[in-house]
Amino acid sequence: MCGIVGIYLKTKKFEKNLGKMLSGMLNNMESRGPDSAGFAIYKEENEKNYKYSLCLNELNFKDFKKEISNKLSKSQINQFSDHVILKTFEKPNKVIDIINLNFPEVSIVGYGKSIEIFKQVGNPKDVVKKFNLESFCGTHGIGHTRMATESAITTDGSHPYSTGEDECLVHNGSLSNHNNLRRELTKKGNIFNSENDTEVAAGYVSNSLSNNKSLKDTLISGLKDLDGFYTFITGTRKGFAVVRDEIACKPAVIAETDNYVAIASEFQAMAHLPGVNGAKIFEPEPGIVYSWGN
Repeated sequence: MCGIVGIYLKTKKFEKNLGKMLSGMLNNMESRGPDSAGFAIYKEENEKNYKYSLCLNELNFKDFKKEISNKLSKSQINQFSDHVILKTFEKPNKVIDIINLNFPEVSIVGYGKSIEIFKQVGNPKDVVKKFNLESFCGTHGIGHTRMATESAITTDGSHPYSTGEDECLVHNGSLSNHNNLRRELTKKGNIFNSENDTEVAAGYVSNSLSNNKSLKDTLISGLKDLDGFYTFITGTRKGFAVVRDEIACKPAVIAETDNYVAIASEFQAMAHLPGVNGAKIFEPEPGIVYSWGN
């Protein structure tokens, strides 16, 4: 049992309050996932910049900043506890190679033009406070609270998972064929950093998107290719989508107003949202992809 949440802003009215809205949703999902938590925020900034979400783990921030600045000129680094957001004009292939070769202890959590990802073990309320989620602004966000089942309680085992540019996924449920899929995707060039089945689902999505398949069509295909019980929320630079498997034993509820669409495992996660009492509230149908912004 885990908790998944997401919010997509249809207007600019609440962009400055996105972090506050999402933090309340994560806090209210504490009971569904006390082991770890994480979130992805989509925020448009300099069109030419790439942003790299990095977990330094045990590496000292000052040491990292000094060394990476020598290797990447004109880079900007912002610290958030043991995570940093590295901004640079350099392309992903070069930056990822530099980090992997020179900083083996650093985890690349995600990258893209818009996405910023933060995740850590511990009580969700502590994780939300640690990264000061309430201070974030943006266009849409996705979050997860984890109750560990099939893999270890580590930062690498926490959600969201991002395996492609500006793509991420959170998951409530389990996949029965993730080991076979992992082998197939590895042959196609995907790299996995954990034993978590959700990372395989994220790899499936990013591999499909890289082959110019739409997010909606990718998730429709996933209903045949991903065996198990699940509810996914997956994000891209433009928006997000939700899908439940065709048996739909994993809960989800959607609240939609003129200003936003919110998704959560339980309605209590959304009870604090502005105007939610006047929202259209419904359960997503089994085997149907619901998408906004994409």
